Formats: sequence, structure tokens, C-alpha cells
Amino acid sequence: MITSQGVCGLILAGGQGRRMGGVDKGLQILRGRPMVKWVLDRLAPQTDEIIINANQNLDVYGAYGRVIVSDAIQEPDGGFAGPLAGLHAGLAHCAQPLLASVPCDSPFLPADLIARLRAALEADRAQLAVARTGTQTHPVFALMRRELREPLGEFLELGGRTILSWYDTLAVTEVVFDDEAEAFSNINTRDELRIHEANS
Repeated sequence: MITSQGVCGLILAGGQGRRMGGVDKGLQILRGRPMVKWVLDRLAPQTDEIIINANQNLDVYGAYGRVIVSDAIQEPDGGFAGPLAGLHAGLAHCAQPLLASVPCDSPFLPADLIARLRAALEADRAQLAVARTGTQTHPVFALMRRELREPLGEFLELGGRTILSWYDTLAVTEVVFDDEAEAFSNINTRDELRIHEANS
């Protein structure tokens, strides 16, 4: 039974933060705490271990006492290959049968995220479960089986970079979170950060 197995949490903090002016989004301060700390506090009770995928400020992220992994796959120009490369790095270091991924810029993620994703993964015998609100899929809020590392590596080596294109190759089940839609709010820009700060 999947419900009796362990889950490794992966926080994706390896992006370049272009929409926020090129800063490290996970380290931006929201109500006195870096956003990654908000995500850690929400995710930790739902997992057996947590990995942080980061490609810069490794010492800062390391201060949280978690395993830090960087992308093994990069673009020819040295740029980041996107969230799929982060998933690949997380799967490579995952010691649990299941890996749950979340972004570093969604500080209010659901407290029951993994329980609901796992229930659907088992019921539908899927390879990956992903969250959805309304008609919008939230592709980086996902729970997947560890054995997907090899097919993901092959997809990346063939030049695949779009996360939904990779999902199209898998047995995926979507889990509706319409009752917690606001929990998936992400903070991509400085204006959005100011708005959430003002609403504290």
C-alpha cells in the first residue's frame, strides 16, 4: 500500500526568478521570513525528508539543515534547464518510494496536499498525481514514483524541457483542490510580494 510508504519532499528553488528581477525567489522575505521557510514549515509535517533543489546561494539554503541538490542537467550555454531538471535532481537523491514536488514561491500550500495526491495515485494506479484547481493544472505540485527518474532523464537528454509534455508520456491523475484554491497562490513578482505582505 502506498499509504504506508515514505515520501520525500522536494522544494524547487532552482529557477532564475526573471519575473522578480533575477533574484532568488525562495529567499525573498514575506512577513519576516524567507518564502522557502514558509514552504518548509508547510511541507515538513507531510513528508519523511525534504530536499531543496537550488542552483545558487547554496550555503544560505544549506543553513536550513536539509539536503541541497543542484541540477545535473544544464543548457549548453550554462543556463538552467527549468523545473524538470530540478525534478530529475530530486529523484536522483530521493531515498523514499515517492517524491512530492512543490515550488519555493507558494508559501500557503495545502496542509493535506500529499495525503490527497497519494490517495489518488494509489486509487488510480498512476505514475504521477498532480494538483488542479478549476481548469488550471498546477504541474509542480505533484507526487510521483521514484522510478520515474530514468524516463525523465531520457526525456531531458532528448531535449525535452516542458513539464506538461513529459506528463503527457506518463499515467497521470489530476486531483481537484477547488476547496483550497487560494493555497496554490504563488508569488512571482515584487508587486505580488507587496500585495501578500500588505494582506498579513
